[in-house]
Amino acid sequence: MFNGKSVFVSGGTGSFGRKFASILLERYDLARLVFYSRDELKQFEMQQEVNAPCIRWLIGDVRDGARLIEATRGIDCIVHAAAMKQVTASEYNPTECIRTNIHGAENIVAAALANNVEQVIALSSDKAANPINLYGATKLASDKLFIAANNMAGRRRTAFSVVRYGNVAGSRGSVVPFFEKLMAQGATSLPITDTAMTRFWISLQESVDFVLRCFQRMQGGEIFVPKLPSIRIVDLATAMAPHLPQNLIGIRPGEKLHEILCPADNSHLTLEFSDHYVMRPSIKFHDRGCDYLENRLRETGAPVTRGFEYNSGTNPVRYSVEQIREFYERTRT
Repeated sequence: MFNGKSVFVSGGTGSFGRKFASILLERYDLARLVFYSRDELKQFEMQQEVNAPCIRWLIGDVRDGARLIEATRGIDCIVHAAAMKQVTASEYNPTECIRTNIHGAENIVAAALANNVEQVIALSSDKAANPINLYGATKLASDKLFIAANNMAGRRRTAFSVVRYGNVAGSRGSVVPFFEKLMAQGATSLPITDTAMTRFWISLQESVDFVLRCFQRMQGGEIFVPKLPSIRIVDLATAMAPHLPQNLIGIRPGEKLHEILCPADNSHLTLEFSDHYVMRPSIKFHDRGCDYLENRLRETGAPVTRGFEYNSGTNPVRYSVEQIREFYERTRT
């Protein structure tokens, strides 16, 4: 579906952007692939790893609305991956988090509408569901902005959807490279915040494949959630370093014991498909009548039971230590 298209990725030098680039270039004949980010060093480093005649490297910040309008001219599809993601840093620097995650989302919406972009998918986070920290609250606000943008689009062709998933194994800032760094430095133990803590788990490859599939599925206004396994963080530490003891350090500021992807309060809006869930918008769109029970790929879903919650702590699919070890070995190669 991307053959001959111009694709724009905000925050494109992050872990997702790098994997997204390699997969797009392998599978499709693109007109343009535009990477937009504010760090010229990361762009330079990424250029040494992946390059092609169709790639454009643009320096800019999602906080800069005028620059975004200029950068997205002639673009067909946008993936909005730029965000301030660190929970603790966001707690200590709330204004900066708001400017990037909320005002940046507003600017992406405005640029997409100004340039009649066809499709926009914003990457969300499990922390946006029932948020208890500022990062999650800003991502929830961002999700709401992108969903409501479908009303702003009116009769334009632009459609906006959101993809929400859990922790990406091995991504920059996740616990896996943190544990790996400690192990390489000769640590005598691994820090664990809580022995009961669980997280949803997805590989970079799976996250990119899911986003690409959602471009084919989307009608505008949905929040897509993949069905994922859960892991216990203590099991992850055991799988990665069975020889090291674990040191309990306590939950950090703004951290949850378990994560939620589909809240119970939204169960009346949630549909279950074979390999994913869809949360329908809570608002009505004036020019777009759709019940979301069937997507553009003709896949059909059904309403979940009232009170259903997709929670990493109660998720029936949970990886054992052996499964985590196999997953870890497979995704690091």
